Amino acid sequence: MSDPYETTEQHLERLLRCALNSFDLSDHTIERLGTALAHSSALHSSHHSAALHRETYRHTYLLSDGSALTLWELVHSGGRDAEAPRRHELYDDEGDAQVAAARLSGSFWDTRALTDENARDDMEILTLLSAVPPAPLPRMYAPDNSADHARRVLRRAENGDRPGAETAGLLRAAFAHHITQILGRQCRIDGRDAGFTLYEHAFLLLDGSETSLWEVEHTATPDGRHMCEVYTDEQAARLAMEARTQIC
Repeated sequence: MSDPYETTEQHLERLLRCALNSFDLSDHTIERLGTALAHSSALHSSHHSAALHRETYRHTYLLSDGSALTLWELVHSGGRDAEAPRRHELYDDEGDAQVAAARLSGSFWDTRALTDENARDDMEILTLLSAVPPAPLPRMYAPDNSADHARRVLRRAENGDRPGAETAGLLRAAFAHHITQILGRQCRIDGRDAGFTLYEHAFLLLDGSETSLWEVEHTATPDGRHMCEVYTDEQAARLAMEARTQIC
């Protein structure tokens, strides 16, 4: 049932306004949401610790054509600071929401930061970031709007040397994809915490070939803001992380 004190239109407007990444939702999803007649919201999962408060909500909408559409809302804040603002992220794919939740609990808050007393020197930090990861699990490709997923990954990239039109054109032929978290690290750089996570977005193309995008998510920015960088090969992504440890 929809909230009697909030219309479905008001609910959607509030949800999209609060989400930091609402621009990642595909145009097709936004168009379908425009026909929503009613909605139902429920808490899907939660995690609360001294370092992190995180909840995932499932919002299901009844559309005018009789079908249903689900959005996954990730709400989180740092547990150590009661006054820290709550951040909202929105996904139309449960798998993407799970990856985002794992990013939070595995890298940015739940991993204990290095203190001043036991901080590693620059070479040790670089070694952590460039460490060879364990052998990955076999890829299980999922045919789920993969070309649109590739478009959203490329669109959120902020690095100047991000993949260009040639890569974007190639990925229009993607019909399945698989996401793997390669590493997650939290380091202390210039007296503050910086989190790094590296993902491989592997795509299966219509001609049977495979290609990957390598996404670096980090908070090694001057103001601690979360930033995404995307590269076409793993080595370039790792070199970018190493460079970030030197310029912060």
